[in-house]
Amino acid sequence: MKKLLYITDQDEYMDHSFMAPLFEKYLNQYLTVDIVFFTEFKSDFERKNAHRFTMPTRYKDVLLDELNRNDVAIESYAYVMVRNDIDIMKLVLAEKDKYQYKTVFRLSSPKRRVKIRCCIAEGGNTLLDKVTDKFKTFSETKVINMCDAFLPTSESMHKVFFPNVTTKTIICPPGIDPNMLHPNIQHKGEEKRFFYAGTLDKVREFETVLEAFSKVESDSWKLSISTRDPQYALDMIKQYKNIERNIEIHNAKTRDELLDLIAKADIGVALLPDYPVYNTSTPVKIFDYYTSAIPCIMTNSGHTNKIFTDCHDAWFSKFERDDIKEKLEYIISLSKEAIAEVGVKGQKRLLDIRNYEKIAEDIAIQLEAL
Repeated sequence: MKKLLYITDQDEYMDHSFMAPLFEKYLNQYLTVDIVFFTEFKSDFERKNAHRFTMPTRYKDVLLDELNRNDVAIESYAYVMVRNDIDIMKLVLAEKDKYQYKTVFRLSSPKRRVKIRCCIAEGGNTLLDKVTDKFKTFSETKVINMCDAFLPTSESMHKVFFPNVTTKTIICPPGIDPNMLHPNIQHKGEEKRFFYAGTLDKVREFETVLEAFSKVESDSWKLSISTRDPQYALDMIKQYKNIERNIEIHNAKTRDELLDLIAKADIGVALLPDYPVYNTSTPVKIFDYYTSAIPCIMTNSGHTNKIFTDCHDAWFSKFERDDIKEKLEYIISLSKEAIAEVGVKGQKRLLDIRNYEKIAEDIAIQLEAL
């Protein structure tokens, strides 16, 4: 079986919920996948297991040599994939002729653009950042075009952020793990329970969602929020006194803990502003919700409406207070059975078209064809 070396830009202690099922479980059926993580907290190379390696960040500039020195034979790999780090990609390309591997650049998200959008939300001056981003994108495009393949999260991400990349493109989208579905726990309360998982900050403008909830006439609902910064959430909620008692805050430490919380809800919330950093790929939280067959209210965008159908396997809304309010009131008026049926249909839809098992097979076939 051919081997793939996947060099991440991630710390060993980060949540690898996307990487684990796709690269470590399903792609491993077609390729032997070894993964390199980086750490600021250790001074020496470490084998976490047979296929997971941890490398001190100080060795990034001599990464391949250091891997070889620790008996990770670079010449044994048919493919070397680099996630997001263009400097490491340059190093890998420089050694390509020596080791005869195929090179792949994986773009998981447009991180610079996210920072610029955050700066705009904070009221900062982004002129210099935008100019810098333009030149960096030009330089990175040249590097990516030297690779054998480019793996963006979506075709939209390719077109919007790297439109001049012309090398072979293999889409690597988020998906649902067919062997890790989470039981949906039906609560006995009459209220409809909504759940939001993820970061809260100015750029996500969650106040728009809270304003919509504050205008809903019915009081027969609850909203649970799981976020890494509970204090930020509490400070935000204090501005909406009339619904404060309907909202509770959580801080799920692990993916399993998060899925347990989601499974107790009725409806997932994936409403995000209509910015390219959000609407060029399907939010991962949507897949977390449907893992438990929890139907979702989501922003109507080119990505969501190509997967789901409004009022059939999901609910769409513009990212506007009144539109969100109207859709929330409609959902609250439904029976719990009708809501659960929407979730079952949505889960089936994702298992049909965004299934990690199928995604891995497609990636393996396209890598083999390079």
